[in-house]
Amino acid sequence: MEISTSLSTKLRIAILVLFSAFVFRAFAQEQVNARKIMMDIREGKDISYENVTVIGNLDFTYMADKLPDLPKKSKWWGDGNTVEESIDVAISFVNCTFEGDVLAYIHEDMSEYTFIADFDKRVTFSDCEFKKDAMFKYSDFDGLTDFSGSSFLRESTFKYAEFDERADFSSTNFDDDATFKYAQFDEGASFKDAVFQESWNIKYMKARGEFDIDGLDVRDDIDSKYTKINGKSFTSFLLETRN
Repeated sequence: MEISTSLSTKLRIAILVLFSAFVFRAFAQEQVNARKIMMDIREGKDISYENVTVIGNLDFTYMADKLPDLPKKSKWWGDGNTVEESIDVAISFVNCTFEGDVLAYIHEDMSEYTFIADFDKRVTFSDCEFKKDAMFKYSDFDGLTDFSGSSFLRESTFKYAEFDERADFSSTNFDDDATFKYAQFDEGASFKDAVFQESWNIKYMKARGEFDIDGLDVRDDIDSKYTKINGKSFTSFLLETRN
């Protein structure tokens, strides 16, 4: 009887140790360093993550790598100060949390260089949480773009961004002012059930194709001056969709 009890106790301990090791591994898999993602992109690997927390700033422009090799202002003056990076792999994040900034646009004050990233393939940030800045100013999205269900807790901008294929911003939530000024949607966009806690700046924005704003909730104001939806003003578009 004592031998049986001893074996039973050892078995329970062994199971507990194995379970603890499994839990530790599972926990470790829930986090990924932003630098690893950047390295994988450079190696030509498609990026696909689900249910992970991204630690550190995810810089699609690779500014830190490029800046030391760039000429000083006196040498580039007149030749332009924009440095572009083409992301030529598919990007997919589903139900992920970004602890640091997500950057496809940086203006570096000291050097006065501007770094931007363009996306050549499909981009997905679905049901994600951006805890810090999400900057996509001037970015060109060549493929389908999906930000549906995502929350932006800090500053975000899609100013001057161009979307060559349909863009999905349905059920998004913006806690701060959201800027889509001068943005261009060539194949339509969805802002269905999107919530803007502050203002939504779509001044000079242009959109062609289906533009879905059913259930849109803007808590502050909409700046839609000179906005064109299929060639019509935003006000005319609203009146048309309400009829």
